[in-house]
Amino acid sequence: MSLFGPSRRSWAPPTADQLIPRRPDRRAGNALVTNESAMRNSAVWACLRLRANLISTMPVDVYRKVGGIQVEVPKPPVLQKPGGERVDIVEWLYSSQIDLDRAGNCVGIITALDGLGFPARIELVPIAEVTVRVKAGALYKYRIGGEEFDPSRIWHERQYTLSGMHVGLSPVAFAAYSIGEYQSIQQFALDWFGNGAVPSAHLKNTAKTIDLASAEETKRRFKAATQNGDIFVTGQDWDYKMIQAEAAGSDWIEAKRYGIADIARFFDCPGDLIDAAASGSSVTYANIGQRNLQFLIMSLGPAIIRRENALSSLTSRPRFVKLNSDALLRMDPQSRAQMLRTQIESRQLAPSEARELEDRPPFTESQLAEFDRLFGKGTSPTPTPQPIPATPGATP
Repeated sequence: MSLFGPSRRSWAPPTADQLIPRRPDRRAGNALVTNESAMRNSAVWACLRLRANLISTMPVDVYRKVGGIQVEVPKPPVLQKPGGERVDIVEWLYSSQIDLDRAGNCVGIITALDGLGFPARIELVPIAEVTVRVKAGALYKYRIGGEEFDPSRIWHERQYTLSGMHVGLSPVAFAAYSIGEYQSIQQFALDWFGNGAVPSAHLKNTAKTIDLASAEETKRRFKAATQNGDIFVTGQDWDYKMIQAEAAGSDWIEAKRYGIADIARFFDCPGDLIDAAASGSSVTYANIGQRNLQFLIMSLGPAIIRRENALSSLTSRPRFVKLNSDALLRMDPQSRAQMLRTQIESRQLAPSEARELEDRPPFTESQLAEFDRLFGKGTSPTPTPQPIPATPGATP
């Protein structure tokens, strides 16, 4: 079975050495839809780019629990330059996320191991060149570019999985009919505006009645002239009326808009984030922070957790990997200052920790003396938090 496209499951048990070949690409209408051709659709490209850009630029941190507290530890080389000296973690995450989102799978060849036997280098391969072999219902071999590899030598992440399947599913395969419709309409628009093709119309002779043979000959000559952008010459006895041109243009615009919205749903990417027209949208700069938080939780959150679990397998236990999603929720300076002040006043954060978060060193004695001169010795530039009133009847 190829990594792409829907499968036809057979109830018969698999043979002892069952090769799952690459399936033919899905065809919808006159448009052939593959993972590669779908990338030519602007909405598909925008969704893939947005998700890969955000996930790949989230800092990768490694932690372990010490006394119930999460403590950061040094990252192994595979989480810094997983593809070797020329491919750092950002580029590697971007490429692999593109494959996961468009094909449901990301495959790489493990070319080096560290001293503990964990992968030290993973070279990603074009997903279109990968097939898998299943033997007795279990994953047996990977075939990449005509060469077979044992599963222990392959790095394989999956997305959009189903029970009993050894590979993830491609959203493009399920969306083939909708994307195919969009591309067919797009092709019609190119023909109409670029090549001069004409939709259904009415060509009428006003001087005489035309028999069937003459009508077919006139139709043939007319189509031959207009289809190639040539000039069609008639006398004063012919009337031509384009009865569908305007309606077809309106239908194309509407179908294009709905096609983009459908694609955004397939790729779990809100349409307004890829500049798709959204009727009734009320997203403003006042609530953009909440919009980003919703996108992180509802759309990117599951993908981030899956990637964290996969990347954690590259480290020794009990270490685990976390993608720092706070980068997506960066606040403006005023909001960030207010948040830090609230945490300091509520005793959740020490002033030195707040300065460390801002990449600033701790206060020096001379700086503290300046505060004393401005606000008085022993006072603080921020209001002192008031004690919580005692509950009536409670023992002091």
